[in-house]
Amino acid sequence: MSRPALRLVEVGPRDGLQTAGAAAPTDAKVAFVDALSRAGLKEIEAGAFVSPKAVPEMADSAEVFARIARRPGVIYSALVPNEKGLEMALASKAGKISVFTAASETFNKKNINATIAESIARFAPVVPAAQKKGLPVRAYVSTAFFCPYEGRIKPESVVDVVRRLDELSVDELSIGDTIGRASPDDVRRLLDVLLKAVPAPRIFLHFHDTYGMAVANALAAWSEYGISGYDASTGGVGGCPYAPGASGNVATEDLVFAFEASGGKTGVDVKALQAAASGLSAALGRPLPSRLSRIRL
Repeated sequence: MSRPALRLVEVGPRDGLQTAGAAAPTDAKVAFVDALSRAGLKEIEAGAFVSPKAVPEMADSAEVFARIARRPGVIYSALVPNEKGLEMALASKAGKISVFTAASETFNKKNINATIAESIARFAPVVPAAQKKGLPVRAYVSTAFFCPYEGRIKPESVVDVVRRLDELSVDELSIGDTIGRASPDDVRRLLDVLLKAVPAPRIFLHFHDTYGMAVANALAAWSEYGISGYDASTGGVGGCPYAPGASGNVATEDLVFAFEASGGKTGVDVKALQAAASGLSAALGRPLPSRLSRIRL
């Protein structure tokens, strides 16, 4: 199988910083997004329009969107839970909308106090409303491999959720290894089933690196199944408050280095990512998890 060109979605400013502990200053968030834009990334999830009581780290998303230096050809996307969040995202000129659910009922209830069906019902009106405004919509499916409460998730359960999302006509799907426990064999088991229900170009994989297998998982999915879309977080920041022990997302610079070393083309400058991570580390006052944040190339 020929290896397709890679598509990376940078989720650090949202998925990374919403669980990074003390909220990063708005100035630091703006500087982080701008540094990521200069690195050659084509899509950056810059914030989330959610309840500030639930996620105080994202309370300044409107200001971040207002202040970033937008580069032509770069999509600046936002996570929204409902129609109110969509209104705020539209006012902030987000270029893509993301909605979210999970493949585990227990996780969904712990995370957003809703069943899978209830979560989909909440954002169901968002999808056509966003698309009517010309914005594509991605849907996150968390705990697609393992759940911290239910254990291994059957691939058929993931496909069931994906089929429900397809009924809403979402444009793309981000399939998440929320607790970072999946191995390449787990990835193969899921993709063997999932690719019968949805074509590879609509799939993005969202790996966490808790057990150090995220890069191996991504390389297996790319080289063996032709999956070209991946989420990643510069510096490896992130995690999940409802997934005990889960560490951050796979670091964008680690993933870019691995893909490029394996013959892939990302169009992303790994040294620029290192610089972005360094700036964020200074703003947060602590080192970041990424391996490459500590290596001079």
